[in-house]
Amino acid sequence: MTVYNVKVKDHSGNVFTEKVEAASPEQARSILKNRYVAVGKITKSAFDFDLSQLEVALSKVTVKDKAVFSRQLSVMVNAGVAIVRCLGILGDQAGNPKLKKALIGISADVQQGNSLSEAMAKHPECFDDLYVNMVEAGETGGVLDEVLERLSKLLEDIAKLQNQIKSAMTYPMTVGAFAVIAFLGMTIFLIPVFSGIFDSLGAELPALTKFMVWLSDTLRSPRAVIPIAVIGGLVFAFKTYYKTPMGRLQIDGFMLKMPLFGDLNEKSAVARFCRVFGVLTRSGVPVLNCFDIVCNTVSNQVIVNAIRGAKSDIQQGGMISLAIQKENVFPPLAIQMISIGEETGELDSMMSKVADFYEDEVEQAVKALTSMIEPIMMVGIAVMVGTILLSMYLPMFSIFDQLA
Repeated sequence: MTVYNVKVKDHSGNVFTEKVEAASPEQARSILKNRYVAVGKITKSAFDFDLSQLEVALSKVTVKDKAVFSRQLSVMVNAGVAIVRCLGILGDQAGNPKLKKALIGISADVQQGNSLSEAMAKHPECFDDLYVNMVEAGETGGVLDEVLERLSKLLEDIAKLQNQIKSAMTYPMTVGAFAVIAFLGMTIFLIPVFSGIFDSLGAELPALTKFMVWLSDTLRSPRAVIPIAVIGGLVFAFKTYYKTPMGRLQIDGFMLKMPLFGDLNEKSAVARFCRVFGVLTRSGVPVLNCFDIVCNTVSNQVIVNAIRGAKSDIQQGGMISLAIQKENVFPPLAIQMISIGEETGELDSMMSKVADFYEDEVEQAVKALTSMIEPIMMVGIAVMVGTILLSMYLPMFSIFDQLA
């Protein structure tokens, strides 16, 4: 892509130079001709890189960004506004730089005769396989506005589920971080003051006080780099191992079995699978394609492998519920409800009901988890602060005994 300087005239009659990134001068003209009254001379910019490009590179299109865009596009398409005009309007008002750039490119591709799904497929950083396949199904069936409405609802549900999981982690991580900072602050700055007093008095220090003084001296010396380097090395080794197929499978398996969070991870994965699968089938996406798309939306490798195994059984003529049951990953309740949906011919609606049920379960699990973590965190903070205070007061008792 190249940056071009283009002379343009807006609706107020103002003439100025607009910068646009495009593959060719023709594409640059095509991008701008629907946004301005007139497009004039086009020249290649002397500097291809500017701050806007850096902003685009650093920005990320969130689920919420896509949900808002989908709902707005659905309303405009339903109102009969041409796709190119819709993309131009939404591109102008897009707050996310990466999404704005993608919409400009998509608008240019649609003007050149490409379908909306084909144009979106060229921007995987903004529109994944799920989005592209649903848009393609909507274009094929002539119900693009309805599919976009379902897609916006799906993305909103996914964002809600993600926020519920994050809320379960945010509180303990925040409190834990403050606790560690307080502990380190007291250890580094408070203990040396008392240590100097004890040395001047010649008091015999208890074992706990000696340990805390040693820890304080270590943290204030160059040796403090060693534990930091060890922790950094362990984090790097963990991330490297997780990137390997075996490592990801083992760690994701543990995530499903770990205390407190294992049940939450399983329920959220089941809710995500059912929600996405139900919306895809209702939008007319072939069942086998649904399995491929869902694999890209589920982050746990154990469940991804189970979905792929179920797809192989379905290719041979099996039922979805039996194929999923064979993998021994999904809860029995979800399997039974999916089986009922297949028998009644209402698989998509039953999938949505399963998703609703497990999303409610996730919400309740998050509340229960938060209520359990709060007292545990309070006890942990009390132990940390109490340890420091006790290590400082124990020598004082010894001194008082000697004075008596």
